Amino acid sequence: MLVLGIDPGTAITGYGLVEDTDGDLTLVIYGAIITASDWPLPQRLQHIYRELTSLIKSRQPTVAAVEELFFSKNVRTALSVGQARGVALLAAANAGLPIHEYTPLQVKQAIVGYGRATKDQVQQMVKMLLGLDDVPQPDDAADAIAVAICHIHSAKLMAMTV
Repeated sequence: MLVLGIDPGTAITGYGLVEDTDGDLTLVIYGAIITASDWPLPQRLQHIYRELTSLIKSRQPTVAAVEELFFSKNVRTALSVGQARGVALLAAANAGLPIHEYTPLQVKQAIVGYGRATKDQVQQMVKMLLGLDDVPQPDDAADAIAVAICHIHSAKLMAMTV
């Protein structure tokens, strides 16, 4: 299973591809799609869509896992993040990928075992689970990797209950 994890945002959309081979997790690639703050929103969304589409085409993941929107006190920020999330879902859907969505709470529980874990705790566990020397940067990429690992763990649990 090759999972594309996505942490959507209009300024930075993090991504991470994690491969699960018989329980061994391998980080294949990770990074961030960055848009300039002076670009109009439609151009930012188009850039995110094109980059994700290109990544999916070149790396051919078997599934996509996308972080659900965490409601922000800033409604304008929440709306723009929601639009970036929609673009990420569209890119994955257009590629024919199965899509799974996880809340930040679910990701934290799957990675750390505690739903109120700090960002640093999640990042340190990502580093440990993948046997990395350093925490992946930027934070958005590390978060996307965590979403991918969350899906891998969730898929195993679902397979056990079937």
